[in-house]
Amino acid sequence: MSVVTTAETGFGASRFAQRLAREVAGEVRFDRASRARYATDASIYQIMPLGVVLPRSVEDVMATLALAREAGVPVLPRGAGTSQCGQTVNRALVLDCSKYLRRILAIDASGRTATVEPGVVLAELNNALRPMGLFFPVDPSTHNRCTIGGMAGNNSCGAKSIRYGLMADNVNAIDAVLIDGNRYRFGPLPLPEMPHEPFATLISRLLALGKAEAEEIAARFPRLLRRVGGYNIDALTPDAIAKGRASLARLLVGSEGTLAFSAAIELKLSPIKPRKVLGICQFPSFRSAMEAVKDLVSLDPEAVELVDCTMIDLARAIPIYSATVDQIVREGTDCLLIVEFHGDADAPLAASLSRLEEMMADLGHPHAVVRVTDAARQAEIAELREAGLNIMMSMKGDGKPVSFIEDAAVALSDLADYTERLNAVFQRHGVKGTWYAHASVGCLHVRPVLNMKDPADVAKMRAIAEECFALVRAYKGSHSGEHGDGIVRSEFHEQMFGPRIVRAFEHVKEIFDPLALLNPGRIVRAPRMDDRALFRYPPGYGPDPSFRPKLNWSEHPGGMLGAVEMCNNNGTCRKFDSGVMCPSFRATREETHLTRGRANLLRFALTGQLGAEGIRSPALVEALSLCVSCKACKRECPTGVDMAKMKIEVLAAQAEENGIAAGMRLVAELPRLAPFAARFPKALNLRNRLSLLRRFSKRLGFAPERALPEWRKDVFRDAEAKNHAPSAKREVLLFADTFNRYFEPENLRATLAVLAAAEVRAKLPLVHGRPLCCGRTYLAAGQVERARAEARRTLAALAGPLPVIGIEPSCLLTLRDEFLSLLPRDQAGELASRAFLLSEYLEREQISLPLRPLRQTAYVHGHCHQKAFGAFPAALALLRRVPELAVNPITATCCGMAGAFGYQAETQSISRAMAEAGLLPALRAAPAEALAVADGTSCRHQIRDLAGRKAVHSVQVLAMALAFPATAIPP
Repeated sequence: MSVVTTAETGFGASRFAQRLAREVAGEVRFDRASRARYATDASIYQIMPLGVVLPRSVEDVMATLALAREAGVPVLPRGAGTSQCGQTVNRALVLDCSKYLRRILAIDASGRTATVEPGVVLAELNNALRPMGLFFPVDPSTHNRCTIGGMAGNNSCGAKSIRYGLMADNVNAIDAVLIDGNRYRFGPLPLPEMPHEPFATLISRLLALGKAEAEEIAARFPRLLRRVGGYNIDALTPDAIAKGRASLARLLVGSEGTLAFSAAIELKLSPIKPRKVLGICQFPSFRSAMEAVKDLVSLDPEAVELVDCTMIDLARAIPIYSATVDQIVREGTDCLLIVEFHGDADAPLAASLSRLEEMMADLGHPHAVVRVTDAARQAEIAELREAGLNIMMSMKGDGKPVSFIEDAAVALSDLADYTERLNAVFQRHGVKGTWYAHASVGCLHVRPVLNMKDPADVAKMRAIAEECFALVRAYKGSHSGEHGDGIVRSEFHEQMFGPRIVRAFEHVKEIFDPLALLNPGRIVRAPRMDDRALFRYPPGYGPDPSFRPKLNWSEHPGGMLGAVEMCNNNGTCRKFDSGVMCPSFRATREETHLTRGRANLLRFALTGQLGAEGIRSPALVEALSLCVSCKACKRECPTGVDMAKMKIEVLAAQAEENGIAAGMRLVAELPRLAPFAARFPKALNLRNRLSLLRRFSKRLGFAPERALPEWRKDVFRDAEAKNHAPSAKREVLLFADTFNRYFEPENLRATLAVLAAAEVRAKLPLVHGRPLCCGRTYLAAGQVERARAEARRTLAALAGPLPVIGIEPSCLLTLRDEFLSLLPRDQAGELASRAFLLSEYLEREQISLPLRPLRQTAYVHGHCHQKAFGAFPAALALLRRVPELAVNPITATCCGMAGAFGYQAETQSISRAMAEAGLLPALRAAPAEALAVADGTSCRHQIRDLAGRKAVHSVQVLAMALAFPATAIPP
């Protein structure tokens, strides 16, 4: 049964929409919020679709196409929506293939082929192929979220195209559905036997076109590997047939969903080369790097990738990349060429690096190669390189590197002169360009920095595009080398290919799609690329003046809206292969519950495009309902989109409008209620023991099946730190959080023992009344002013020069994060500079501990905030000090507890799904006698409830390992 959301007016309430809902088993959506989430891709454009369908099967697709054909409704197939040229936005019915159409249909290891549905993510395919020693070699930087269908639509390439070619070179066949409802297999030509009608006529018409236009194609198509503009009609010529390159599949690859729907794609696989080395070549100038490329390519590398000075500087400012940059960039370097060699054995690769060093010396750059042979460092460099676009887009303010000429390719012999002349174009227009990517094939991603809200800069964009493409024509290059045509380049086909070829493109479109319903206006009959009505920032765009944020957003030009606009829609948050981001998307595969989807909806709300309710919109509240405020996006999103902070603003607006539910109010007031509640632990703990009380708690929003944290009678009291470590050489302030104080006091007692063994005296701050609180529970309820009051109180109590030490990541790290948005930045910044988790402090100061051996294995789960603030490595390093303790970090996203999230009745299934995305499988596989270690109180409770084993704080492990044990892990 379809899930149908009808729009408030118009198309969503139409007879077409109702028929679609009845006849499609997948999800059908016509509400404004759903359409808004699909109105943008990674380009500068925004076009509201008519509706969205998430088909569960190819049969759903065929039913949708049939209804669309009957009603004259345009259709747009879409994968991950990471296109940079506007080919995945249109006023059409969007078919999102990424949620359900992601089956690997067949793998023939001996024949080295795989057949997949269009929504299969490249990284997931390669994970399935790896045990067979195979992979699919087309590797765009978005490999961890791009879909095979999107890659085929785009004719994607990637860093290794010099070795493996383009997508068109690696697709054997496509089973495609045409707009007339017929499904055919498009493969190599000539066919072994003539197919039945009407397929036979279609093929005959295509071959006739290829024969008629063969001379014009030979004269006008650039003779470069990186030519992806227009339709691949060169695959239809007699010459292509004679050389074995003729293919109907090749024609469909790169067609951007304008010709047919790819129901199944047969891919050509390659064997994995198990060894890899990198040579990071340092150059004192951009020109010298460009001149060197053709020589470096002669060494037969797998890839040669450019990193320019702008990318180096921006990456240094991003915490997740700064250490990598410092390791590979030497002083005086202006730009890098990263040269990769792959193979089956180490010795030949070492020889390749030696030849690279010799060549660099011959080119006048001796001792200018940084060798990287360690796999972990190679992975870090790959992550840096693949994040190139996002790193460039991390520039704050309205000026951003804009994709419109970023895909041009020229011959390597012309590369230095072309790039120098293009830089001169930028200088004439008073702009700067950023450069990076595929030097090995002459396809550099260059983006001028422009403000797409400024009509003057839009005019510059047009002028630069025309001058750039004139240069490309002069060098007989390709204006579209990897990212496709979309809106941004389709209108230039006539300049690049000539009118006759463009008429041939139009003829191909008419053969396949005579009604022009499949992604119309892309590749042929395109709109102007500078039509501001199609822009993400159209005329009249601006913030809703009635909205006043509660937090300080001064770090972003443009305030909160400027922070939201940092999302460039490139979709890093859709990844599954590493890190934490985005746990709700990993559990649901829903654009609704994705950082990008939320940012798009927030931008609509903040600019009046979501309706009069703006940030109070119920649709926005729904979109944020599964956001667990893990802060992974703050660190892992290369542009630093901080959805946890944005959620606070939405919650605050909602609380102001509608109040706060009783259960959430209880959670918010926990720090105030705790001193009183701790007097009656037995009575309060009855809720976990009596089914009647469990059921009653559901009225407050708590899941009856989940046990709430147990109140303790032996709560931690400040007096316990009196006369602590009297002979200590150092002093710290211990920030005793509410959760460990009242629910797990043994952790604070273990902290005192560890600090004493480290000869560090722990002092408790002097406070009047109840203990200090970070205010996080108030923020979770949208009570910003109550949180601000707690922050002021905490700031005053922690004044002074002493380091502030805590053991609960979510509480201590609030001092380093939210306090900066609640309090004057100079005061909050001073406290943040001396606030550390215990493990961070001991590692930072390199304070030794007298530790005895522990012959055990520890499986360690990092709290999301530990990871978001780069504190997890310190926790692992401290544990690894324990002799004979084997420390195994668990690779997982959020545990799914996330404060009260895991206790709420309405989020139970999602909480469990998050835990299953790495954490629970790892713990099930761990030996029963192994230690489960987690520094987050929420994480420990989730592990206890769902994995059925006790998890301990790392400080307990250290205390147990002390040479003179002062405490032990309780049973």
